[in-house]
Amino acid sequence: MLAVAAIKTGNVGLSGATGAVLDRSLIALRNLVDRSLADVRVTANMPARHQIVSVADFIAEVKISASLDAHVRECRFTVAEVDPALSVSIDREMLFAAVGNLLQNAFKFTAAGTAVLLCAYASGERLLIEVADHCGGLREGEVEKMFRPFSQSGTDKSGLGLGLLISRRSVEVNNGSVRVRNSPGTGCTFTIDLPLHLDRRQPR
Repeated sequence: MLAVAAIKTGNVGLSGATGAVLDRSLIALRNLVDRSLADVRVTANMPARHQIVSVADFIAEVKISASLDAHVRECRFTVAEVDPALSVSIDREMLFAAVGNLLQNAFKFTAAGTAVLLCAYASGERLLIEVADHCGGLREGEVEKMFRPFSQSGTDKSGLGLGLLISRRSVEVNNGSVRVRNSPGTGCTFTIDLPLHLDRRQPR
């Protein structure tokens, strides 16, 4: 609100520090709303609203949403090409919140000068969505506790420590699972595992 008030005076522009403050504030607000809605829906046991979605279109939407966050954190963000033939039956909002939380976590902890990678591909009859960072890896025992509520690793304690828990819950609503692969000295890869939508009318 202070940034908007300053812009209204006409004495500052959007390209400087005021614009950066506004960017960060809007991203924080968006993430808070997305997480809150996803958490409320899961906690209230609201039924999932499944629809058949193109994976390529979904990832493209995620890329647009996450790119601003990556830019604000001065993090390189790479998105791999997705097979346009892939589709899934999902609650789009819930899965969007899950992937967004994983990306925000990756942007937060990846080392300066490195990149966060997002990719989605088929493995048999499963869809795997991976978010890989270069955080340097986790210490022994941290993998087991990172999905606990209010658990935070690293020196950056911004946020509430609920993002990964909400991601897991949101993926489970979509009949999937989340796992993490720790590479000491390199980083972490979070994988969302979902069933692919298979058109049984088409020859395999």
